[in-house]
Amino acid sequence: MSSPVPGLPMVVPAQGLPARVRIHEVGARDGLQNEKSTVPTEVKAEFVRRLADAGLTTIEATSFVHPKWVPQLADAEQLFPLVADLPGVHLPVLVPNERGLDRALALGVRRIAVFASATESFAKANLNRTVDEALAMFAPVVEKARSHGLHVRGYLSMCFGDPWEGAVPVHQVVRVCKALMDMGCDELSLGDTIGVATPGHVQSLLAELNEEGVPTSALGVHFHDTYGQALANTLAALQHGVTTVDASAGGLGGCPYAKSATGNLATEDLVWMLQGLGIDTGVDLGRLTATSVWMAGQLGRPSPSRTVKALSHQE
Repeated sequence: MSSPVPGLPMVVPAQGLPARVRIHEVGARDGLQNEKSTVPTEVKAEFVRRLADAGLTTIEATSFVHPKWVPQLADAEQLFPLVADLPGVHLPVLVPNERGLDRALALGVRRIAVFASATESFAKANLNRTVDEALAMFAPVVEKARSHGLHVRGYLSMCFGDPWEGAVPVHQVVRVCKALMDMGCDELSLGDTIGVATPGHVQSLLAELNEEGVPTSALGVHFHDTYGQALANTLAALQHGVTTVDASAGGLGGCPYAKSATGNLATEDLVWMLQGLGIDTGVDLGRLTATSVWMAGQLGRPSPSRTVKALSHQE
């Protein structure tokens, strides 16, 4: 147990938790994709550079989706070269199809992600396909990416609840997870897109995935804080052995295809909890908070992160 210092929690470790957690920072992509006013490319690049300077080593940079669908990320080709030389930082990008993959490969991208759904309703809304049609679309993308030596992440949305279908059965989620792993994904991110999960539900899904042969080491979690459950659900995942947690600096972001989805888990709130538990993240909380305050200024509104508000005295 260590004494508290200004701006940092007292460190009181708990048993049965990982020694280190890798934060998969999604603020620059998932956080900004919904912004109605266009964020200048140089501001996005500066955001990524500041996140890296704060100690984040996995920063999802952008998406190679068609500009018509996500206009905010239409500058992917211009942005990626501005940040590609950051030392020791992985810069995964989202690719929706083979065309998106080809665009990413042309820029030397080494990590990609595909974006699937556990429910038919969201697959229709997000991809205009059934779940199985979407998986069939991703299979050649993953195969080609792996043939080029790329690391592939599979995002899975609506793992706990769907605004059209309600609660999502665990076995339904497991089926799609296994399909993504079987096609060659290196890791999966389990998304609580509308923020309805609770800790028991999280642990039940993780346990069933293990029983069906998906190892905990291949799993990350992506929680939204719609009902204030994101940190509780993260702790439940850590207790199960998960060591990869998605978060968004300043709590930016939601989901353009699910209007009930509010902000992502704020990276600062996550780091505060992890530091208090004595879990290493490599992140400098002061620099990260300053980055989110700066980005909030660029967007013209205060950060929704409770930790950012507390440490920066934002109103």
